[in-house]
Formats: sequence, C-alpha cells, structure tokens
Amino acid sequence: MVSKNQIKLITSLQQKKYRKIHQLFIAEGKKVILELLEAGFKLEFLFVTEENIFPKTYHPELISEQELKKITALTTPNNCLAVFKTQINQNHTESELILALDTIRDPGNMGTIIRLCDWFGITTLVCSEETVDSYNPKVVQATMGSLARVNLIYTNLHAYLSETNLPIYGTFMDGKSIYETQLPQKGIIVMGNEANGISKEVEDIITERIAIPRFGNLQLTESLNVATATAIILSEFKRR
Repeated sequence: MVSKNQIKLITSLQQKKYRKIHQLFIAEGKKVILELLEAGFKLEFLFVTEENIFPKTYHPELISEQELKKITALTTPNNCLAVFKTQINQNHTESELILALDTIRDPGNMGTIIRLCDWFGITTLVCSEETVDSYNPKVVQATMGSLARVNLIYTNLHAYLSETNLPIYGTFMDGKSIYETQLPQKGIIVMGNEANGISKEVEDIITERIAIPRFGNLQLTESLNVATATAIILSEFKRR
C-alpha cells in the first residue's frame, strides 16, 4: 500500500523544484529501473503491481494498479515505479570528446541525446543551467537507462567554455560542411536550442563553425531536429 505521504512526495517529484529539495527522482519500467540499480543509484522506494518482477533483495512493495495510477508520471502506467536518490558528479577530464548543450528544452530530445552519448561513448555531457533537468520523468524514460552511464554536468556554459583549452565546435546553418572538416579526437561539440540555436554569448567563443549540409534538390528544409543532428555529428566525429 502507498501511504498518503508517499503519494504526496512522489507526485511532487514531477516538478524540478521538489526534485531539488528532496534530491530524489522517479523512474518507471523494469529496464530503466534495473539499469539504475546496476549503476549504483540509491533506491528509496520500489513499487510493483506484479510479483517476481525484481529480486526480493530490492524489497519491492506490491501495490494495486489503481495505486500506481496515483503516483505515475506516465499517461499509460507501467507495472513498476521506483524512487531514487539523485547523483551529483561535477568531475571529469578533458582527455576525450565532450558534448555540450545550450538550453535544450524538450525532455524527449534531452533523453535521446543522453542515449546517443551512451551509444557513441561520450561519457561527459555538459549542460547549460537553462537546459531541461536530466531527472525530469520524461527525460529519464527517454534515456532507457543510459542516464546511468553518462556523467551530466550543469553549469554556466559560457564560463565553462571560456576556460577550456579544447577546440569548440558549434553547429550553424552557415558553418563549414562537417564532411569537409578535419575533426579531432578531443574537443567540445556544442548543440543549440531547438528554436534559437546556439546563443550569441556562446557563439562568440566558438572556435570552429560546422554544419550538416542539405542534399535535397529544393533546399527548403529549415533545420534538423536537435537530437537527429546530434546523432549525425557524433557519428561523423567517431567515424574519423
């Protein structure tokens, strides 16, 4: 049974303000929850509507589907929901390729980009303070467990980039074709906001402007979805 206090706490975690206050977040679905458990995230609660979904060592609590509907963040509830402690890790090295996000707002895009980092071996994702919270329930679901394997850092992006010695690659419509650009093994790739691209403040410290060229005959498509563009760019950097 889920207590009234637990319902109040868990539903509050759908808001960033309360995730920050309690340092907790929600994860739903067996795959996502197992990935987070295996990565060492500290489990607070684990609720299930069916027995034997998880080993008893995790102390799953059996609840009804109606109770799950009261605490889920999903339109169509899964059969399990967990509450984990958030992790804060600001440590990383600049001995690798780093992805940076400048005010990415959409949770689906954010979750997909975290999955892409996991797929392409990008271990550090640096986010502007205005970028959507990685512990947003929709982001957590979209990562499909990759959140457990990517180190996310939220910081003042302009200040961070101003202090690096690495080359900084920014994506722009008028940039040089990525297919004609010499790409390094180490550097920082900046992806901009869905509607406005890279902010002027960050643009001023970009050292290399790159673009994904359009091949369509009409050349009418204005832009690519930021997650799609990230996939193409990471693939090209890693292919080299």
